[in-house]
Amino acid sequence: MLAAAILVVHLAIIGFNVFGLVATPIGAWRGWRFVREPIWRLAHVACLALVAVQAVAGRACFLTVWQDEAAGTVTRAPLIMGFVNHVLYWRLPIWVFAAGYVAIFAYALALLWIVPVRRR
Repeated sequence: MLAAAILVVHLAIIGFNVFGLVATPIGAWRGWRFVREPIWRLAHVACLALVAVQAVAGRACFLTVWQDEAAGTVTRAPLIMGFVNHVLYWRLPIWVFAAGYVAIFAYALALLWIVPVRRR
């Protein structure tokens, strides 16, 4: 049960990160005010920075580690959890993820320059 809860949190964070990467340029174009909110944007960049730093350091995301530890000796995940795990966790070398996460982080930093936060 704990492993499933961690997976839900992990999915929410992934959704937040992907949403921010897409919503920021679209929101700037459409005039959405929230895409220029400093706290939201800095939280987004901080999340992406954490992911990139972990990957560059050769470490798996701490949520992935916690989920694996919480699953313990369970050999088969429930159907939905197994499907989501299959979609999220690809068997590739860590350097592939590191390169991708650093590129995504660089894009998020570029968005800070392209779509600057609102000054108060």
